Amino acid sequence: MNWGVFEGLLSGVNKYSTAFGRIWLSLVFIFRLLVYVVAAERVWSDDHKDFDCNTQQPGCSNVCFDHFFPVSHIRLWALQLILVTCPSLLVIMHVAYREGKEKRHRAAGGDGCHRIYTNPGKKRGGLWWTYLFSLVCKAGVDVVFLYIFYRFYKNYTLPRVVKCELPPCPNVVDCFISRPTEKNIFTLFMVITTCICIALSLIEAAYLIGKR
Repeated sequence: MNWGVFEGLLSGVNKYSTAFGRIWLSLVFIFRLLVYVVAAERVWSDDHKDFDCNTQQPGCSNVCFDHFFPVSHIRLWALQLILVTCPSLLVIMHVAYREGKEKRHRAAGGDGCHRIYTNPGKKRGGLWWTYLFSLVCKAGVDVVFLYIFYRFYKNYTLPRVVKCELPPCPNVVDCFISRPTEKNIFTLFMVITTCICIALSLIEAAYLIGKR
């Protein structure tokens, strides 16, 4: 997947962000996006292949893996990163709308006419509300995914051994997860950075409201 699209998206909204927003962007770039692309994908690349159960019954390992890993961490994180960057599109689209409206106004009235927007990127009026809404959406997306991870993987951790007795397994079998400690470390890291991003979004929202 080409993550350059999201890098360009976040870089575009960076010039309209406050100091808290720039810190949020740095966290998303360095501690979430880059860690995901460089390391996390490789850590989970063997999760199905090296999921071993102490039985030779055909289909047992596949059924148990599907039960304990209903959705891969990697795919959930990818979806989370996509959705958490989407609210930034609202800000960029609103600024583009303002710039287009200003351009049409000047084309109709000439360069000497009164300007509608002195600075289309300044957070005033409707753009202020759009920016505030994007902050709430970003924090909301991260909160929802933290809850999803918690529901699928209790305490955000993976056990070393899981016991499975689903058909077609002949009895209760032990299944061993590949590199659970390393995966738990990465999961904890992503959870902590997500919590920091939520806090930054809420602090930035409070800052905007207080400043206004």
